[in-house]
Amino acid sequence: MIKAVVFDLDDTLISEKEYIKSGYRHIAEVVSQRFNFNKDQVYIDLFQLFKKSPHNVFNRLYEKYNIEYSKDMIIDLVNEYRGHFPNIKFYDDVLPCLNELKRLGVKIGIITDGYAIAQRQKLIAVEADKYFDEIIVTDELGREYWKPHPKAFEIIKERSEVSFDEMVYVGDNPEKDFYISTIYPIKTIRILRDGVHKNNCYLDGIREDFSLDKLINLIEIIRIEK
Repeated sequence: MIKAVVFDLDDTLISEKEYIKSGYRHIAEVVSQRFNFNKDQVYIDLFQLFKKSPHNVFNRLYEKYNIEYSKDMIIDLVNEYRGHFPNIKFYDDVLPCLNELKRLGVKIGIITDGYAIAQRQKLIAVEADKYFDEIIVTDELGREYWKPHPKAFEIIKERSEVSFDEMVYVGDNPEKDFYISTIYPIKTIRILRDGVHKNNCYLDGIREDFSLDKLINLIEIIRIEK
């Protein structure tokens, strides 16, 4: 019987691409004010640089505009990006799924990796605390406890007062979201989004138990397992 469903956040409940767009709009505003550039063009340039490579985007932006920059200037933009309040929302299939899980009496939680300030801003933006019983940002435990480390799952288990075989984890990233099933008897489900991790390889070849293209289809699995 399934008594708790735990979700990943990025590209499971919200679109990471939309978060990146929101962050780049904020950075475009910051840079345009500091250097008197057109913010719309800065945003376009940021996204084009990102599509070429997601690495060192802010360095490459300054280089594109022939701006001499220091390490502190890059750190400042990174902090602006991570700390901005994002213009994001849940995927359309999320709230119908959460509401049905609540109706079935299933406890629901989130385990999310990523820098704590950024993840907390995302959670606030979508008012996650209104819908979820437990939320764990692994960065607040320590970088060493990011998935696939099991610590966050152990905490959720204790707080939710369920056993591991009564838990389901729903994620999108093959590199880290499904390995937990080799440590504890947690069923894993992959949601197939058009996300930034869709082409990642499976960690040690460990695959999910189920895959879905729409989150609401999770309800049928829960009913069968109950």
